[in-house]
Amino acid sequence: MNRRFEGDQLLMATHNAGKLAEMAALLAPYGVTVTSNVDHGLPEPEETEETFVGNARIKARAAMEATGLPVLADDSGIEVDALDGAPGVHTADWAETPTGRDFRMAMTRTWEKLEAIGAPEPRTARFRCTLVLMWPDGHEEVFDGTIEGRVVWPMRGAEGHGYDPIFQPEGHDITLGEMSAEQKNRISHRARAVDRMVEACFA
Repeated sequence: MNRRFEGDQLLMATHNAGKLAEMAALLAPYGVTVTSNVDHGLPEPEETEETFVGNARIKARAAMEATGLPVLADDSGIEVDALDGAPGVHTADWAETPTGRDFRMAMTRTWEKLEAIGAPEPRTARFRCTLVLMWPDGHEEVFDGTIEGRVVWPMRGAEGHGYDPIFQPEGHDITLGEMSAEQKNRISHRARAVDRMVEACFA
């Protein structure tokens, strides 16, 4: 039996403004105000696990212990089949530079790796998202969401964030980077995980 969320304040353990905006929009209908690590001056903990759920749990526990608030943390990434599931949990790491994250560089790196091995088309991939909703007593609920698609080139679209401009979802002829926030929020891996969480804990 899933635990019902009764509060109206939720801390999302992220420094990513795009993720925060997406989650705030998805949870707004349920009367929940979503804040972020930035609002509470929290650092970003080191993600040392090799699974999405492990890293989400690290982020949730660090923020919950620092603030005493209920926390939602996610870990997400793109898995490219021809690259044996890479970058996977290292999706953000591929964008790291000494001056911050450069996802244009990361997308280029991904495509160059596919070209280097002559990966056949379609270059199938998926975005995965794992959510950990953690209460101040340490209770947690875990929800997963996936969206299948393929990697395309060149980059298309200036919407979204991360690797969205090179990911074309199954059944669509545009990338996530070309979709409006409303379109993306209906089909994204994060939206699917949130739908499961809302059904279990909020609705």
